Parts: sequence; structure tokens; C-alpha cells
Amino acid sequence: LYVSEYFSQSAQKLSFYSWYGNAKLFHFHVPEDTVLLRWLLQASRGKGPECTSMEITVHFRHGAPPVINPLGTRFPANATVRPSYNISITLSSAVQNTTFVNVTTPAAGDWFIAAHLPEAAGRIEVKGFSTPCPYMFQADMFVLRLTDMPVLEPGVPMPHTVVSPAKPLHVKVFVPKHAAGMRFQLSSCVTSEQRACTVRVLLGSITLPQSFQRSLTCTGSINCSLALDSPPWEKWLQIMVESLGTANASVSVEMLASFTVCRPGSTGSFLNFISLNQSQAGARPGAAGSSAPAAGEAPRNASGQRSSCLQSQPVVREDLDVVSVRYRLLNGPSVPVSPLSPTLLLLNLNTGMDSGGSLVVSLLLNKTSVSLANATVAACVSAASPVLSLNATRNCSTAFSQGYPLSVSTSSAEAMLIVLYPQTDDWFLSLQLLCPTGQGECTSAEAKVTVFAYLTPCFNDCGPYGQCSLLRRHGYLYAGCSCKAGWGGWSCTDDTKAQTVGTQNLATLLLTLSNLMFLPAIAVAVYRFYLVEASVYTYTMFFSTFYHACDQPGVAVMCIMDYDTLQYCDFLGSVVSIWVTILCMARLKKILKYVLFVLGTLLIAMSLQLDRRGVWNMMGPCLFALLIMVTAWVHHGAKRRHCYPSSWKRWVFYLLPGITLAFIAISVYAFMETNENYYYTHSIWHVLVACSVAFLLPPRDKHKKPWAWSQKLTCRYQICQNDREELYAVT
Repeated sequence: LYVSEYFSQSAQKLSFYSWYGNAKLFHFHVPEDTVLLRWLLQASRGKGPECTSMEITVHFRHGAPPVINPLGTRFPANATVRPSYNISITLSSAVQNTTFVNVTTPAAGDWFIAAHLPEAAGRIEVKGFSTPCPYMFQADMFVLRLTDMPVLEPGVPMPHTVVSPAKPLHVKVFVPKHAAGMRFQLSSCVTSEQRACTVRVLLGSITLPQSFQRSLTCTGSINCSLALDSPPWEKWLQIMVESLGTANASVSVEMLASFTVCRPGSTGSFLNFISLNQSQAGARPGAAGSSAPAAGEAPRNASGQRSSCLQSQPVVREDLDVVSVRYRLLNGPSVPVSPLSPTLLLLNLNTGMDSGGSLVVSLLLNKTSVSLANATVAACVSAASPVLSLNATRNCSTAFSQGYPLSVSTSSAEAMLIVLYPQTDDWFLSLQLLCPTGQGECTSAEAKVTVFAYLTPCFNDCGPYGQCSLLRRHGYLYAGCSCKAGWGGWSCTDDTKAQTVGTQNLATLLLTLSNLMFLPAIAVAVYRFYLVEASVYTYTMFFSTFYHACDQPGVAVMCIMDYDTLQYCDFLGSVVSIWVTILCMARLKKILKYVLFVLGTLLIAMSLQLDRRGVWNMMGPCLFALLIMVTAWVHHGAKRRHCYPSSWKRWVFYLLPGITLAFIAISVYAFMETNENYYYTHSIWHVLVACSVAFLLPPRDKHKKPWAWSQKLTCRYQICQNDREELYAVT
């Protein structure tokens, strides 16, 4: 009666880790009644010489993407962090590695795998100069499930037989809503040889990174039982019974499951929902008459609330955007909390698209509402089932999960909890007033607590030094923070390596003011009457200055227009400046030179639109312009029958220094820039390129004076100049 199913996803190229967006995510759904889950993990690398041994880290989690911290940074305050379950896969001499991971009786629902390489080196690589080694990773899932798993009915003893130790018995029982406790009992355990048996019972399913599966070992024919507090509501609970006896003997057992149901108090949620609609839509006929019974029912419901085991407050889920939800209490933001029974709020996060953000729960105690000075309001945030015994224990544990505790008092009236990537489930907030021992008036005390609960993609929008990015894996969306200016951490709150404000201002000044080194090149171009070239250099200086002023990660930022526009104009100006400089050195005829100027600029603009960071967008125009220049110089040299340029001073004092500066600038740009030294290495690139342009611009024509305009007089005669014969005639 077993059915096997196989699920596969396409391989992804791994990246070195610097933030969560570098981790490659795989999303699978495990069906119900699965008794065996097997992951097939395949990792491979390229065969080139640039490929070295590498360690791949793979993280697993049920219900939500794994919360990982490969860099060892700090999480935000009040955030709950539980280490993820991970394994390492090493790619050494072998090109491919295959690893299997088995999980017995896995929990049904969403499972996530995240894989990444070690920490990024931080070097800025120019696309096309180096070929990175491709590391690929693929995860496949194999499940084995029962087609007809026996159902254990509550309160009804059910006999079953364990055929052999190699074939354990699997049954399931449905946990109803408002179940406060469950009791499992196993009796009449005998073997086929009429001997005392030994069996082990496993209740619940395995979840990662933490598993709360309960184990019970029964020996002999005596009854053995296990009591569970707060089992998961409205879910199937798997029970596996395996024999620990001899291999050939079967075992007969009798199982019984019973539940203790908690009766919730009346909250008048339907009447509150009607009044909410009336307040939003305005007064309607009969509104006054319908609100009167709600006021009259409050005293009658008070005695019922005192005798119930929990008080449920109605909560409205309001979807705002992707991975963005706000929870509104129909009775107002303040909820009454008593010591007799816990107050319960349901936070619905079971849509399957809510686990990629952060759940934030904030509590604020109204100090004037507490009649006891030393009283404390204890709260627990838990998934699948609520914590119903806050006065007995403060660890917020349920049958198969561990909740998150909170508390407020008159001395500390505020508390906040941040759940990173909450698992897909129904979440509950339980609140109860705990009074000091020896105070008899505690039963009549009450406290008012203001509750704010919401789901956000990134907590605090990643702060001033981070950017919240929405990531996608197929149809699943999740969010992550990309930090800047040396800040780190899950929400960019770790300032261990953060840049100071002075360093940020220095970086901005270096990257912007270094572009002023284009002023000598502009002056030389204007002096030598290269007005088109001077206009291109001015364009490059202007947009490079304001692009780097807008590109800064810290507080010293100024954007005069859209960032993408500034970046495109900066890249375009840089490449076109190199293009026109080399063509100007070729000494072409003016008409041909300007045609190449315009045509080359149009082609460069097109190539930058296709791939802005490709190395051939710069190297292609440079090489083509150098080919034109060399061809023109050879033509000039053959025509004059001597080397061109002919002056040794031109080579020693202008061309060789300019070429040297250009080669140093390219080396710095391509091989020396990192994230840490970017602000001064890129500034050096600005200075070297601008200085090389000033050296490489050719001199003006020998027979043309600077700004030698033709002189036109209005006295009925014209002075003519003959450059060749140097004779003047008056006509």
C-alpha cells in the first residue's frame, strides 16, 4: 500500500555568500501520510583551471525558508533565532558529488532548502576579464507515503498488529480545534508467541531544524500512556508503533486516544463585525437598534467568560501588499487580560505566501489598568496550537513546538518580538495576568494590553544602511536585506564593520572631486580647438560626479535624477571619451572624424543598453579606435616617408606618459578594486584616465593659431591671408 513519488527542480548556479540573496532556495511540498522523505543533493563544478576545491553549505527547514548566519553577524534586538539544520558538501578532486539525506515520518507541508558557497572575497570583478568557475546545485525529493493509513478515532479503542520489526505500524488521529490536551494509551501488548512484548511508540512528525517528536517505550502487557499539552489544532497527528522484539514475531496492541477540549468564552465577534461594517460604511437604517443588544449582552457574557478556559479575541487579517499583513482587533487595540484564563488572539499565517517575511508582535501595558503593583502579564507566541497554561510554566512549550515568551509589567511596560521567516501555520498569541503569591484579590484583577501585530517583508525596512529586496523562486516570494557602508546582519543592524560618517563623507568627496581632474583635459582640448572632444569630457565629468554622489551607500548621498539614468550616462560618457580621444589622435579628415564620432556614439549607446557592465562595451570601441589610429598613422608615415608622429619629444613627453597612465588606470580598474578600497582605487582611476587624456590629445595644426577665426571687415575691403605663400593682398 506504499506509493512513491518523485519531485525535481532545475539546477541553480551557486554564489559566494554576502547576503541572503546569494543563497539559492528550493521549495518543495511534502504530501500527507508520508512515512519516508529522501533528498537527493547533487553538486558539481566546472572543469577549468579556475575551479578549485569548494565547500557547499546546505540548510533545511520545514514551514519556512531557513534562517542562516554564515557570516556570524548580529541579529536585531528582540529577534528570535534558532540555528538551522545544515550539512556540508565538499567538491575536491571529484567534479560531481551526490549526497542523500533521509527523514522518516516527515511533517507534511512546505519544506525549504537553501544552498550557498563560502563568504565572498569582496573583490569587484569586471565582467569579461575573468571567467568564474560555475558551481551548480540541484535538489530532488523522493517521498514514500501510505495510500490508506488507518485512522484512530478519539475515545474508541482500536486493536492493531505490528507484523515485524522491519514493518512498523502507522496510524493517524485528527486533533480537533480547542483541544487543550491529548492522552495516548497503549494496552494489551502481546506477541504471536504469547510472550510479553516490547514496542516503541513515536508520536508526531519530524521537523527541521528542531524536532519535537515524542517517544514512548512500552514493555509487557501493562498499560502505558503519554499525556500531551496543547496538541496542534485541526491537524493529523501521525503515530508510529515499531516492535523491538524478535524478527519473526508479530505484535498485537490496542491503542486509545482521548482529548480534553477547552471551551472558549464568548466574545461577541459577530456583533463586533456588524458594528465594524457599520462604522466603515456609515449609518444605515436600523443601526441604532442593532447596536443596543450588544451593550446589553456584555454583562450576561461576563459570567460565561469567567468559567471558560480561554477568552478568544476576534482578529481581522488585512493584506496590504506582498508579504505584508496587518492584524486588527475588532474590540480595539487594547485587550483585557485576567488571571483566571488566558486571552487568545489568532494570527493567520497559513496562506503559503507569508513565510518569507518577519512577524512582529508588540505589547504595551496600560499601567493605570493594573490594580496590582507587582502583577505581570505573561505572553506566548506559538504556532499550530496556543499555550493555555501560562501560570504553570513560562517556557511557552506546546506538545510539538516551542513558543516565544514575552512579558510586560509596571516596571517594563513594553515588549517586542520579531519572528524571522515564520513557518506557514496558524499562530497564536496567549496572554494571562500572573499575580504574586499571597494576594487574594488577584482573581478580580484585570489589565489592559495594547497589541500591535503585523507581517512585514523586512523589519524596519532594513534601516538607513540597507535595502529590502523582494526575492523570487518560481512562484514563491521572500525578502532579504542587502546592507551597505560596512553594516551587516539580518536587518543591517550590526555595526561591527560599519563606516563612520567621516569615512562616508571622505569616500563621497574622493569619488566626486576626483572627476575635477578632467578640467585640465577640457582646458587642453579647448586651447587646441577640439571643441567636440571638450564637450564630451565635460559631459563625462558632470555625470560621473553626480553618479558617484548618488551611488554612495551611507548618509552622504545626493541624487539629482534617477539613479539608473545617472549610471547609464556615466558609463556612456566614459566609453565615448575613450572613443573620441583615440580617433582624435588618428588625425583623420574632419568630416570622416565627426562621422565616426556620431556613428560610434550611437553604437556604444546601443551596446550599453544591452549589457551595461560587459567588458566588451569598453574594449570593443577601444580596440576598433586603436585599429583606425594605427592604420592612419601608418598611412601618414608612408606618405611622409618617416615615422609618425615624427617628433621624439612628442613620444617622450606626451605619448609614452599618456599610454603609461592609461595602462595603470586599466590595471587598477580591472584587478585592484574591492568593496573595501573602492572609494580610493576608483578615485585613482578617475585621476589617471583624466591625466592620460590630457597627455594623449594631439597638438593643434601648425598653421592655425588658437581661435584663429577668419577676419571679416565691413569697410568694403577684405584682408586675405595665404598660408602657403605667406603673402597678403588688399582687394
